[in-house]
Amino acid sequence: MSTSRISAFTTLRPALVLFLLLTVLTGLLYPLLVTGLAQLLFPHQAAGSVLTRDGHAVGSRLIGQSFSDPRYFWSRPSATTPQPYNGTASTGSNLGPLNPALLDAVRTRIAALHAADPDNHSPVPVDLVTASGSGLDPEVSVAAASYQAARVARARGLAPERVQALIAQHTEGRLLGVLGEPRVNVLELNLALDALK
Repeated sequence: MSTSRISAFTTLRPALVLFLLLTVLTGLLYPLLVTGLAQLLFPHQAAGSVLTRDGHAVGSRLIGQSFSDPRYFWSRPSATTPQPYNGTASTGSNLGPLNPALLDAVRTRIAALHAADPDNHSPVPVDLVTASGSGLDPEVSVAAASYQAARVARARGLAPERVQALIAQHTEGRLLGVLGEPRVNVLELNLALDALK
């Protein structure tokens, strides 16, 4: 072996050893450790926070679902493609507030809400007509849930007070008491509605 080849190998050897060591450490051991700890400490969340009904998975509490039946609370609109709430295509619409396509979409959504509940003349909460940045929001504001309460109560033959009480039971407060706004998980609320006798 020539001196130049030995010198090149000597120079490259530490870089190659470090590359292999970091690959094993950060690409194998660290992910296994974090995954194992998550499964041990937070098994429900690590498994995707899956919600079940009658022993069958019906969705995740972390990803929204599309509801259009008047008997159910409707979720925040989704901008994902090719279908709504597509977890593999999380994205916003990228439509600015002055974009005519956004204004048309909002008008269409308002018209759908009014068609489903023509007697409701309250202002439509913004989160019922605009998609979020992820397009996957599983929650709506308390105002958005309350806006829909009369329609859901009428469609199910329930007292409006009972539906409002159900909303209150499923309202989550601010994180650590200060971050975010109170909100309602739509899938959990709809499952609770289906469980009413």
